[in-house]
Amino acid sequence: MQISRLHHRFLILSLFVVLSANQLMAQFKLSAEYRPRTEYRHGYKALFTKDDEAAFFISQRMRLNASYSLDKLKFGLSIQDVRVWGDVAQQSSASNQLMLSQGWAEYMFTKQFSMKLGRQELKYDDERIFGNVDWLQQGRTHDLALFKYEKNFLLHVGIAFNQESEKTKGTDYNISGNYKTMQFAWFNKKINSLGLSLLFLNNGLQNKSSAATPVYKTAFSQTFGTRLTYDKRAISWYGATYFTTGNDITLRDLSAYYASLGFNAKLNDKWLTGLGWELLSGTSQKEKKANANYTNNSFTPFYGTNHKFNGYMDYFYVGNHLNSVGLNDIFGNITYKKNKFNAAFVPHLFSAANEVLNPSVTGELMAKYLGTEIDLVAGYKLAENIQLSCGYSQMFGTETLKVLTSGDPSVTNNWAWVMITFKPEFIK
Repeated sequence: MQISRLHHRFLILSLFVVLSANQLMAQFKLSAEYRPRTEYRHGYKALFTKDDEAAFFISQRMRLNASYSLDKLKFGLSIQDVRVWGDVAQQSSASNQLMLSQGWAEYMFTKQFSMKLGRQELKYDDERIFGNVDWLQQGRTHDLALFKYEKNFLLHVGIAFNQESEKTKGTDYNISGNYKTMQFAWFNKKINSLGLSLLFLNNGLQNKSSAATPVYKTAFSQTFGTRLTYDKRAISWYGATYFTTGNDITLRDLSAYYASLGFNAKLNDKWLTGLGWELLSGTSQKEKKANANYTNNSFTPFYGTNHKFNGYMDYFYVGNHLNSVGLNDIFGNITYKKNKFNAAFVPHLFSAANEVLNPSVTGELMAKYLGTEIDLVAGYKLAENIQLSCGYSQMFGTETLKVLTSGDPSVTNNWAWVMITFKPEFIK
């Protein structure tokens, strides 16, 4: 009898433990990503010359992702290793390239209002100003405090202040490519078929004088604007306008703007087509030469996923073409999707948004047409968590593009890649 009662209690206790474990497991997720990519580069980001040799390599990203949620707490962790095959010796003792991709904790004051602290991705709208740059193996993350209100509308406010070490004096910042301080606010509201977003960004870059004893100042610029979307049946429209004022990193006056407009039309269950236009203002080379106190009129898309825009060969705004003559981009797309297969044809017609000087003839302006890029991409879903992707791009550049990037437009400038992505889920 005693044994029977003990056995009964043991069963109840075991059931309680199992149910409790299941409840906890339902709030925990553990997943991974492995993504090797092979690339052939012959005119990627800049025109090639006849004497240049093509680049060929394989890069990879390995990520381990974990998330946990319980009551008022949310927690996220992403650890990654990014490398090029062969970039360290096989028996090297310094081959550890493990890094923190994301690490954050979020406290829910209420169901609608929360505070998220730590290293995290920022993705807003079409990712033109803020994006996670997922094409890059390392991606892009920010160290900041993010306050979120999400109910009848979305309102996110971010605050960041960067330092390269724990200092005992001063706040000078010496990591190039990063902001020293940044604050932004993003508002989004859906009204039937209309989507409205408003964005304000206060960006502080560290200016360092070239004097024997450097003087540090913070150069602030303000970017503000709106993006609208309208979805009606099989056609979706979009448009955006942003303005930037303040100072660039050299403390020069800054006055720039951005505009885009386009649509996508679903022809049937398999075919989609679209047409778009994008303008990023630029600074005239003629004005630069004539006036030492010129205003910087070049728009910078700051922390966006710029690989998504202006051609996949990254000739513009991917660590290049900044503070230059700007860009006009007229583009289209034809997309096909059926079952596990998808493919897209995306042509771009590029031209300068401001004046380009002919370096061979004093005072002469060059034609603004920069070239045409053709992008072809395709993908196939091999399994539930395995995706195969590939692409081919070719740039048909002009003499004006040569002036801006160097190289030779008469040489074939192309790029090809193949990538396979594994995304297993271990616990969910």
